[in-house]
Amino acid sequence: MADYIPHTPEEVAAMLEFLGLDSLDQLFAHIPASVRLSAGLDMAPGMSEPDVAAVFADLTKKNKGQLAQLTCFAGGGAYDHEIPPVVKALGSRSEFVTAYTPYQPEVAQGILQAVFEYQTMVSRLSGLPIANASIYDGATSLVEAVNMAGGATGRSTMYLSAGIHPHWRQVVQTMAFGTGHNIVIVPLRDGVTDWSSVDVRDAAAVVAAYPNYLGVLEDLSDAKALAVANDALFVVAGDPVAASVLKSAASWGADIYVGEGQPFGTALSFGGPFLGLFACTTEQIRRLPGRIVGETVDSNGRRAFVTTLRAREQDIRREKATSNICSNQTLMAVTAAIQLGYLGTQGLAEVATRCAQGAHALFDALVAIPGVTPVSSAPFFREFALRLPQSAASVLSALVGEGILGGLALRSLAGERDLSVEGDLDTIVLITVTERRTQADIDHFATSLRKVLA
Repeated sequence: MADYIPHTPEEVAAMLEFLGLDSLDQLFAHIPASVRLSAGLDMAPGMSEPDVAAVFADLTKKNKGQLAQLTCFAGGGAYDHEIPPVVKALGSRSEFVTAYTPYQPEVAQGILQAVFEYQTMVSRLSGLPIANASIYDGATSLVEAVNMAGGATGRSTMYLSAGIHPHWRQVVQTMAFGTGHNIVIVPLRDGVTDWSSVDVRDAAAVVAAYPNYLGVLEDLSDAKALAVANDALFVVAGDPVAASVLKSAASWGADIYVGEGQPFGTALSFGGPFLGLFACTTEQIRRLPGRIVGETVDSNGRRAFVTTLRAREQDIRREKATSNICSNQTLMAVTAAIQLGYLGTQGLAEVATRCAQGAHALFDALVAIPGVTPVSSAPFFREFALRLPQSAASVLSALVGEGILGGLALRSLAGERDLSVEGDLDTIVLITVTERRTQADIDHFATSLRKVLA
């Protein structure tokens, strides 16, 4: 069977020359040596493609990264929620999976209506009147919120709570290198944003999380007051599942809401795809990034749907645009609409309630173990951080042997230094409970952690 090599030697040489490199080894030099092959694969020469595929399938089985093998208590931005069979069945229909941004309304009424319904649901979750047709993920939604605030106020300083997910903050700070925005991170104290620790002035945006990435539920009144005092936009990065039982972003006085929609029907897939939620007040509609689907009537007076307010976008506004987003996550947005429509208001509230009840039951069981202490005394929703008497990474590794994906080591999320917690990050673990976790799962986790720490 002939080999298939996607790049010719000439193409590889041209790429290396363009990059100023001498070899492919230099191209991959940034990858740690511990995860690079030091020699070739131990495979017989001349193997057929099916045989090669079979070898790699056997190697894959040695990984214990599949949720079918481990009970998942990890979260930190990607969550193991239940995806009902009806969502999988409808969301995988060819009419949806082959659809791109529906530019032509005469042939895309079904997709346009589904996206319109998605926008309506995001609007209801956020409490804000305007929602777009989605953005790539929660982090890029936050970037767009910061850009919107800069465009609306003409100012460049953004105050972000350290309770915003570290990866989201890193994306915003990366964006700021190009836009010239000044990003000020406001530290947490006992898991809650300490707004009094910084002198907020000339702000374009004040950004808070609800709940924050440690799971803590903060009172956002102080953040809103600072936004008002500075005539700045108030941005709430919220958990859309929590929004079904807690105060909405609009109830806190938000001008912009951003969130991650992965919990609504999108499976954990080793990092993607995700779904960025974005909603705002009517005052900011002309700066709203990405696509908007609107309702109208056709030439025969029948209800119809179109992409609308296109003149606000960068392809028209050019240098006056505050966004370079020109697309959306159609398939994930439609899937989210299906899941939300299936659950309904009561069903989503039941999901949130089960998450919260399970998280508090697990928290109580774990802090009863000697040496395990909470990082914050503040209330939380479905996620919480604990300090362990040993290295979080080593404890989590040991829990895998008990069949448990026991959470995330905070060091892996926060990096070398972070303003979200005080002291050593190496012993802190972030634990999540979704509606998929049973009481038996919770009991097994508690028993296993006690065993590992003994």
